[in-house]
Amino acid sequence: MGNSSHHLHPRWTFLGTGTSAGVPIMACDCAVCRSEDPHDHRLRCSSCLEFTDESGHDRILLFDTSPDLRQQALRHHLMRCDGIFFTHHHVDHLWGLDEVRRFNAVMQEAINIYAEQRTMENIMRVYPHIFRREENANDSFVATLNANLLEVGRAVDLFGLRITPIRLMHGRLPIMGFRIDEAHSHKLHHNLLPLAYCTDVSGIPPETWQQLTGLKTLILDMLRPRHHPTHFNVDQAIQTADSIGAEQTYFIHMTHDIRHADLDAQLPTGMHLAYDGLVLSE
Repeated sequence: MGNSSHHLHPRWTFLGTGTSAGVPIMACDCAVCRSEDPHDHRLRCSSCLEFTDESGHDRILLFDTSPDLRQQALRHHLMRCDGIFFTHHHVDHLWGLDEVRRFNAVMQEAINIYAEQRTMENIMRVYPHIFRREENANDSFVATLNANLLEVGRAVDLFGLRITPIRLMHGRLPIMGFRIDEAHSHKLHHNLLPLAYCTDVSGIPPETWQQLTGLKTLILDMLRPRHHPTHFNVDQAIQTADSIGAEQTYFIHMTHDIRHADLDAQLPTGMHLAYDGLVLSE
């Protein structure tokens, strides 16, 4: 990445694009789980956004911390973490959080995490050894995190980005997606931004649609061909993406019911299946 104070040079990396069991899943001999196509090998969902701030410093933000985060960070040579935004507290989006302690050690500073009240309460419940460190029997190597509460519609300006939490429904559970824009009024042309990250979606509330206009990039849940009570299936995801009308849409959170080569070739123009390691940039 370059070091211009006038350009963010944003890069979005899909660290994992699989559903909660990953692909291949355990104890399965189906064609996709046996596939030798690397596009069919899906770790659990996390993504990172790399960019250069106004001072010329390289920054990395994580969106969720999957149980595969260590493997993902090693694969993509992630050397720091400047903040973590959580969509919700389910295991496949949270249980890699312990791994970020290594970034604390490298950077010698705390990491800010961002989540809404319900999600933050569950993060603290799962990780008492981090948030109630004084109660640990041994003062061992744990992450140092600063908790920041999010509210739907209240944007966070961070390192030259504006990150706006939006309301999504994951079955009956209200969760967050994120719209990411350049923070300043002198917005430059990006092929990437504005971007919306909408994983684990089964419904979009009416008030959220206005936050999904004018997108260059949409990242959207697409679980499998048949119906599911808490995720968009293939047809629902395509219909929703068509209604939103982003310039490019990338689908994530896929099960072993989706073979990349088969479905990707059938998608409408401007829509794609994401895959682990895919990088979107200017």
